[in-house]
Amino acid sequence: MRFGVTGHRILPPGIAERAVRHWRRVLPEGSLPYGVSSLADGADQLFACHVLQAGGTLEAVLPCEGYAASLITDDSRTRLAELCRAAAKVTTMPYPEPSEQAYLAAGQAMVDRCDHLFAVWDGRPARGVGGTADIVRYARAQGRPVTVLWVEGVVRV
Repeated sequence: MRFGVTGHRILPPGIAERAVRHWRRVLPEGSLPYGVSSLADGADQLFACHVLQAGGTLEAVLPCEGYAASLITDDSRTRLAELCRAAAKVTTMPYPEPSEQAYLAAGQAMVDRCDHLFAVWDGRPARGVGGTADIVRYARAQGRPVTVLWVEGVVRV
């Protein structure tokens, strides 16, 4: 089974811990999960690191050339490079630079490659085309099961 992830780039306190606890339960160390991620800041990189720590296989679907420049911190850019090196496969969508259309295309391609989607999502509408809500909507339209990982009452900044 292939697991994908979509989620917010900045995670409020408690949310990352909730997601990791869930993944440890359903994708324990040694379970050799197959994970698909766009490797964005936040939820995507958190999930990719968990997949690798569990001894699994990582597939990356990057939105565009020059994707690293769109990441928020130097640590995220460094982690992106490390995760790409560790990935069994890296696909880059045919966009020359970051854009909402590139993010949407990568998110849809990630869903197309997975059997189950984890969404580290507050349930609110996307703040731009290709955001978490758009990817969850696409996954549901494709008949993919979606597990939403959030803590009720926590508000995204």
